Amino acid sequence: MNASIAENLAQVHAQIQAACQAAGRPASSVRLLAVSKTWGADAVRQAHAAGQTAFGENYIQEAVDKITELKALPLEWHCIGPIQSNKTRLVAEHFDWVHTIDRLKIAQRLSEQRPATLPPLQVCIQVNVDGGETKSGVSPQDLPELARAVAALPHMQLRGLMTIPEPAQSEAAARSVHRQARLLLEGLVQEGLALDTLSMGMSADMAPAIAEGSTMVRVGTAIFGKR
Repeated sequence: MNASIAENLAQVHAQIQAACQAAGRPASSVRLLAVSKTWGADAVRQAHAAGQTAFGENYIQEAVDKITELKALPLEWHCIGPIQSNKTRLVAEHFDWVHTIDRLKIAQRLSEQRPATLPPLQVCIQVNVDGGETKSGVSPQDLPELARAVAALPHMQLRGLMTIPEPAQSEAAARSVHRQARLLLEGLVQEGLALDTLSMGMSADMAPAIAEGSTMVRVGTAIFGKR
């Protein structure tokens, strides 16, 4: 018999708590983002019934349909997939967070298209911290300039950084990459930017990400099962 979404969520929270304890951090310092892409509204309802409120989506039209269907629930929706220019209005009108800013043009469009009736869009800049050739994200060298520009835009609030590094060969290697992201965030804070979010770590590298300061981990399969 397959475990229920509620049981899976409890297990993931236990893993987060253990990783936080090993890192000498309170469990409350790490938020769980349930990645619900390709899963229907009913799976999200089950997760919400088990106490989960923040959900990550990669595919914008699929997400908008889900958000619309579930609008009666007090959910927080995070866009964690790439955003093309022709999709910025949908994102600006429906999501609470965006993790994948890597170009000023996209950030400007999101800012311009954010409805005045909604709170500021919470955003992270995606940084290609390990130089993966197939990965999106701004380079560490170009990050400070983009961060300053995004932070100055109206109708959005820059919260921090997001990373999707290549799979690491060891926990030490994973920690090294995550440490680079933390140091980049700390550098921006030293420059005067009020940032508090490191969106890094997924099922396979959650513990090393938490050890290096992640404040938000993105977990899908361990909660909802295999697609």
